[in-house]
Amino acid sequence: MIITCPHCGPRDLAEFSYKGDATRTRPGTASGDLAHWNAYVYERENPAGQHREFWQHTGGCRKHLIVTRDTLTHAISHVEFPPTKAPRRSGA
Repeated sequence: MIITCPHCGPRDLAEFSYKGDATRTRPGTASGDLAHWNAYVYERENPAGQHREFWQHTGGCRKHLIVTRDTLTHAISHVEFPPTKAPRRSGA
């Protein structure tokens, strides 16, 4: 499988590490809801078809990516960098 890194270009799968499902929403760090945390950590879907996944280009630029991949054919339709958070404004 070839993943096209937006920074480095097309590279072999061996240069990348799978980091997980990019469609899940992480509970807030202050959340004490153990059932929600348990579901986030342990419960996984096994979708057939298009799926968004986190990958890291560990053998190259080390950037994190969101890869949209068909889980049945492994065809990759889109690769992008994850959105960045807006910088905090200092009180002035």
